[in-house]
Amino acid sequence: MAARGVFITFEGGDGSGKSTQIQSVRDWFESRGREVIVTREPGGTELGTEIRRLVQNGPEDVDARTEALLYAADRAYHVATVIAPALERGAVVLGDRYIDSSLAYQGAARSLGVDEIASLSAWATRGLYPSLTFLLDLPPEVGLHRHTDAPDRMERESMDFHERVRHEYLRLADAEPDRIVVIDAVGTIDEVFSEIRGVLVERFEGGSVTIDEADDAPLSAQEAPASSERPASLEAADKPREKSADKGSSRKPATMVGALGESQGALWDE
Repeated sequence: MAARGVFITFEGGDGSGKSTQIQSVRDWFESRGREVIVTREPGGTELGTEIRRLVQNGPEDVDARTEALLYAADRAYHVATVIAPALERGAVVLGDRYIDSSLAYQGAARSLGVDEIASLSAWATRGLYPSLTFLLDLPPEVGLHRHTDAPDRMERESMDFHERVRHEYLRLADAEPDRIVVIDAVGTIDEVFSEIRGVLVERFEGGSVTIDEADDAPLSAQEAPASSERPASLEAADKPREKSADKGSSRKPATMVGALGESQGALWDE
């Protein structure tokens, strides 16, 4: 039986360790014989790399709406040329940021409206949503202190801005506990991956589904509806994910996985 595509995204504030954990998850899937595509937003394509440069290190007078539209343009091209084709051939796609980032940063922190950004993103992606999202959560001050490079335009925003981002991420997780798993990212790299690995084993190796038969794989961009109407909580998730929820899961709704301990662990890049 041919493997079905799996779309997993990683979200979190700056310095939360997404890139490091993505590499560990890549190794986990590849050790099980899967093709894995690692990508990011913006920057997963040549066009996206240029958009990333403009948004992060371009003119300081880029306004919020322009920023949101640039991210949407990048996402539309990214889905059409990278993500959807990979899923169609049965690959595992690991995305460093996706729609939830726009909801948190532009919708909430930039005050453009989560509903508006959700509709824009749904239109840009033709309704393609991940079946699983890891939210690496930690206080903004911890993440920002992990950076050693010069801060980019987004990282120079106020602490209040980054707190609003975190608050919206956690609100989204509360609204979609079957898709978004909150991981305590304050611990060491190994501690964080241990939590992630537990979810991977549960979702793809245990229970009633296997990695090749997971019926919560997302629809391709061509198969998904083109509707732009999607509430802020993203309740109209793709049907396959709803089916997997009907089978029952032993995982509790998204909560902080592990208490925020005193140790901030090893520092790593975003």
